[in-house]
Amino acid sequence: MPNVAVLGAGMIARPLVRYLLDLPDVKVVVATRTVGKAERMIDGHPDGVARTLNVQDMASVEKEVKNADVVVSLVPYAYHVSVAKLCLKYRKHLVTTSYVSDAMRGLDAAAKEAGVLLLNECGLDPGIDHMSAMRIIHDVEERGGKITSFRSSTGALPSHEANNNPFGYKFSWSPRGVLLASRNPAKWLENGTEVNVPGERLFENYYILDVPETGSFENYPNRNSVPYKDIYGLEHATTVYRGTLRMSGWCETMRRIVALDWLNDKPVEGFSGTTFGDMTRHLVGAGAGDDLAGATAKFLKVDGYATVVKRLEWLGLFSDKPLPGDKNNPLDCMNVLTLEKMSLGPGERDMVVMHHEFLAGFSGGTREFLTSTLVDYGIPDGDTSVARTVALPAAIAVKMILNGKIDLTGVYIPVTPEIYNPILDELEGMGIKFVDRKQEV
Repeated sequence: MPNVAVLGAGMIARPLVRYLLDLPDVKVVVATRTVGKAERMIDGHPDGVARTLNVQDMASVEKEVKNADVVVSLVPYAYHVSVAKLCLKYRKHLVTTSYVSDAMRGLDAAAKEAGVLLLNECGLDPGIDHMSAMRIIHDVEERGGKITSFRSSTGALPSHEANNNPFGYKFSWSPRGVLLASRNPAKWLENGTEVNVPGERLFENYYILDVPETGSFENYPNRNSVPYKDIYGLEHATTVYRGTLRMSGWCETMRRIVALDWLNDKPVEGFSGTTFGDMTRHLVGAGAGDDLAGATAKFLKVDGYATVVKRLEWLGLFSDKPLPGDKNNPLDCMNVLTLEKMSLGPGERDMVVMHHEFLAGFSGGTREFLTSTLVDYGIPDGDTSVARTVALPAAIAVKMILNGKIDLTGVYIPVTPEIYNPILDELEGMGIKFVDRKQEV
């Protein structure tokens, strides 16, 4: 019986575990820090095993890798390379949903020599974004066309009816990951010019994107888009942009939170307070008797009645709420607060929106504007859309590896037809489906 080792049982793991358990004659070992999470996902299935795993203890990780046929790494991305090296040692295939790091990319030759596939970025974003974009890019090329502009944007959001807090956001995956991503610099190509934005100015660079039949969203740049010109084979494209979608007001608010230094992951020098209000007071340099909301508005150079000030107050950054005793920096304290205040409630759904835009030129001067849009909703009191759209592509890839349907070795992301076509086709059967539109321009 083939053995799949799933390392980690976080917020997106359940759909993958249940998919694999539904495969005939496949043993699924779920190894994670909190074994109770794994046990709940397995739910008594005879082919499932829950084990305790300390990812910092490589000996325990090595045991799981050694006994597996395929390893799925859902642990924090910093550990993926260590897991991958163990997979090479024991000649085991690996699937992750995380971005390929330079260190992971450096394992390509060793993976080929070992006859091992290290498949990364097989989730939502990264993952489904690659697969759905490449399907259209390859179709245009097969019709003799050339992509001259490419824009791709994704948002993991509350559904419109669940959008009932002033931030317009609810966490359906790691809050710390969302907050950390808010500090990333960005780079993209715009009409042949490379645009660079430092992390502290990320949220100043957004525009409003209208997604057909879905809504209007703020769209800000996502990391470094420039390499995708080569990754996607877009040699004729002068615009290559990848963005993140949020509800209106997010970018202005997060820009102010960055300015306040609430996303600092280092202890604050000289701080000795005990509440969230104390921390904000220290960060803005307000005196003990000063009105904190007013002092914060002055620090941010906004009016005291500004919406962003009201949002910070609603979140609790001016409050007497005690700081978590086991956290020693603003980011981790913010992580606790946002998870308390901005989680999906009972019966609420999340929503994933992914939207691609292409300009394509053809011989004879014909030009096409193509869009491809995915709108998917979570299951109330069940799996979130984020969990399904991240986990299921990885699960399908594992099945394909077990069945010998992927004949590749080395470090890959899912941009080849032999990987993306079966995955997209199966996702469509699950209702995770793109709507494509085309018009001549």
